[in-house]
Amino acid sequence: MDTNPAPSRREPQETTQAARELIELLEVLWERGRDMVSSTPVSASQLRVLYSLDREEGINLRALGELLGSAPPSVSRMCDRLEALGFVQRLPSPVSRRQLELHLTPRGKTYLRDLRAQREEALFSVISAMTPASRRALLRGLTGFHEALEQERPPASPSRGSPPLKGVRSA
Repeated sequence: MDTNPAPSRREPQETTQAARELIELLEVLWERGRDMVSSTPVSASQLRVLYSLDREEGINLRALGELLGSAPPSVSRMCDRLEALGFVQRLPSPVSRRQLELHLTPRGKTYLRDLRAQREEALFSVISAMTPASRRALLRGLTGFHEALEQERPPASPSRGSPPLKGVRSA
């Protein structure tokens, strides 16, 4: 009978380290995909804004700041830059004359679509090189990871979708 608790603790640590290394490689792959899409200088923070607006079309600056875990002035400056690039537009809210809603422009939607296509193509080439058993294992692992992540989320707020995890910023 094995009374050593170390193997059970070591496995999550090894898995965490492998996941971190994979994420770092994916970041490099992601940046390569972004470089192929456009010469438009969009920072990682601005890209998070674009992703957020794609999921939460029509939110206001305050809600976007809460979603990103960022201060209103910095969110406003990012939106100013994205608006200058033609990726975001501010429109009057039909609910309140004092509020503005944030929307992706057709150019912003095209940028995200092209970026996602480039990144998916890069992932596809790597995943295609894996054995069928490895692909199935990856799918099972990613599904389990996603399910665990969803269990960690606090209940959804009634006004918007699920709030971000405590200490975790949305992409």
